[in-house]
Amino acid sequence: MAYKQALGRWGEDRVVRWYRRHGFEVLDRNWRCRHGELDVIVRRGSVVAVCEVKTRSSNAFGAPAEAVGWHKQRRIRRLAAQWLSEQERRGAVQLRFDVAEVMGREIRVIESAF
Repeated sequence: MAYKQALGRWGEDRVVRWYRRHGFEVLDRNWRCRHGELDVIVRRGSVVAVCEVKTRSSNAFGAPAEAVGWHKQRRIRRLAAQWLSEQERRGAVQLRFDVAEVMGREIRVIESAF
């Protein structure tokens, strides 16, 4: 279990660096409530992206993004609504949902994945 947690944390760190290189500000990481967790929340301008990070050591069980099925998408949407309701916002935001795949040195961020 410790290996999976370390691998997941490593992948999230890489994705955060990717977003920063692309001009995003990190608003939150590993935000938790009793209903679940959001991995990475970033903003660039009026766009707020909630990113689900999937890190794998191989694609033996399929592409990492395939693990984000409709049940997980629904939970992430609900969690994002709760996160937004707890924020002090000024002005409207455009919310999008990204999925980041990390395998080895490769990072693939799928913007507006769902």
